[in-house]
Amino acid sequence: MIAGINEHLFAVLRDVIYVHNKIVNSPRFNLGESVDVTNAVFHILRNADLFIYGLKPNLVVCWGGHSIGRDEYMYTKKVGYELGLRALDIRTGCGPGAMKGPMKGATIAHAKQRRIHNRYIGITEPGIIAAESPNPIVNELVIMPDIEKRLEAFVRLGHGIIAFPGGVGTAEEILYLLGLLLHPDNSEICMPLVLTGPRASAAYFEHIDRFIKLTLGELAAAHYTIVVDDAERVGKLMSRGIHLVREQRIKEKDSFFFNWSLNVPLEFQKPFQPTHEAMAALKLQRDQPLHELAANLRRAFSGIVAGNVKEPAMQAIEQHGPFTISGDADIMQAMDELLESFVEQRRMKISGVYHPCYRVVR
Repeated sequence: MIAGINEHLFAVLRDVIYVHNKIVNSPRFNLGESVDVTNAVFHILRNADLFIYGLKPNLVVCWGGHSIGRDEYMYTKKVGYELGLRALDIRTGCGPGAMKGPMKGATIAHAKQRRIHNRYIGITEPGIIAAESPNPIVNELVIMPDIEKRLEAFVRLGHGIIAFPGGVGTAEEILYLLGLLLHPDNSEICMPLVLTGPRASAAYFEHIDRFIKLTLGELAAAHYTIVVDDAERVGKLMSRGIHLVREQRIKEKDSFFFNWSLNVPLEFQKPFQPTHEAMAALKLQRDQPLHELAANLRRAFSGIVAGNVKEPAMQAIEQHGPFTISGDADIMQAMDELLESFVEQRRMKISGVYHPCYRVVR
């Protein structure tokens, strides 16, 4: 236990100091340029020794809520077990709940397979690590400077992605990935995405699926598969999908450990500060490319996450009232219905009565 805590503390110091000295205050990186942002993400991950040259693709990113029900948590363990049986390693946001469960399940499967060099990678950022310590199974930890670089690290490093039930933050992550996959430059990118949970949580993904189809259309929905209460099928889908990723990387002569072929535009990389002005100014209309609409929807959800749990945004809301979100009437109706479903399922707040930090204007 002491050794694990020591590793995590070292990782925090290592990354915070490195980012401050070698990225933010270095003339080498212009973080207003997309290429330099990706280069910075690469250097942070390389400095953390996350790249293993020659290792075939096997990293599954698991997204989901940190505060989930017992049945949902046990299901994430089952999925992790199925992934571990197929020699797949786990990468999550490093916290509890859906971020811990897959790692815990995979440890048992890895042990049964007599697999020794297992990777349980946690990727977080300062605002999260300050409020929530990494779960003790994480054996490789990296702290990215902000949420946008954290999200880019997930999609650059990962070979497949699973989203478990969560809240607004999980919806934000799904929209981020779909926005990238909808970009014309990424039409040939292979990135298996599975949305899954136990039968009791089916309504969560029904609402997510409906929202995506209403706002981004069937083209976006074609990028993911929803699996209800079937951990074995999830493991098989992810194993087959990652095999296709390997074939594509070989064909494109791209790295196995960092997805250089993926185009992450600057609008997905610029840190979004959720002020009242910024939230009200979000462009949530259909007169823009789908990937840009997805990017703005992601920012809206990011602002709601901040309003729920991050101190600066919470203080601003206390002083000036809820954030105002406006756009096309049908998009606003779909967003309002999705957020209401999260409130009804108690996915907005761990305990107590939830007071919305947002106001949707139709």
